[in-house]
Amino acid sequence: MSEASETASETAREPASTPPRQRKGPLSFLTGSLTSFGLGWGALQLSYRVVGYYAEHPPHYDVRFAQSIATFLKTLFVGMTFLATFTFAFVGLGLFLTFIRSLMPGWRQAEETP
Repeated sequence: MSEASETASETAREPASTPPRQRKGPLSFLTGSLTSFGLGWGALQLSYRVVGYYAEHPPHYDVRFAQSIATFLKTLFVGMTFLATFTFAFVGLGLFLTFIRSLMPGWRQAEETP
């Protein structure tokens, strides 16, 4: 291959005039954190209701196999609601800590260095 064709293929791979990527600011981190905490609060309320429902209506079947499936589904639903609660809470906490970090002096320079 000639050098001219290699140079042409390299320039074809590079996108033409890519705009610089916008950096997220402190307000973006704060709103993301509040949103995640709100979703975590909603998931916690749902978790309480699911646990309350199964406390009032425990699965009871005469067939052992059906009882096993009902217990599995109860465990699955309760576990998934609490998993959603803690996932949203930890994401909210991480975004809030990033918000605090973005308010510290020198944050912009630390983000721009590779």
